[in-house]
Amino acid sequence: MMTGGEDMASSVEFTEYVCGQAEGAGKVSYRRMFGEYGIYLDGKFIGVVCDNQFFVKITKAGEEILPECPKEPPYDGAKPYFLIEELEDRELLCRFLRASFEELPVPKPKKR
Repeated sequence: MMTGGEDMASSVEFTEYVCGQAEGAGKVSYRRMFGEYGIYLDGKFIGVVCDNQFFVKITKAGEEILPECPKEPPYDGAKPYFLIEELEDRELLCRFLRASFEELPVPKPKKR
C-alpha cells in the first residue's frame, strides 16, 4: 500500500476506465510511457494518465467546451494540460475530446 509523498504510477484499471469512457470520441488507445500512460485518439496523442488522473492537451476548442476546467502539469517540468476531473458525463467528455482532437496537429511520420 502506498503512503503519502511517494510517487505513484497510474493503474492500468484507471487507464482502461478513462479509455472506456472516451470510446464515443473515436478509437481510444493507450501506451505505457515512463510508468504512466499516453492516451491516443484515432492514433493522435491527446493526453496522459498520471497518478490516476487524466490530463488532455490544451486547445481553444477544449477551452470553449470546458471553460472552467483546471489546468495543471501532469508531472514536474511539463506544460499545463487540462485536468479532466469529470469522467462520468461520457457525452460531454467525448465532445470535448473530439473537438480537441480536430484542433491538434497530425503527428509527423517517423523517419526510418
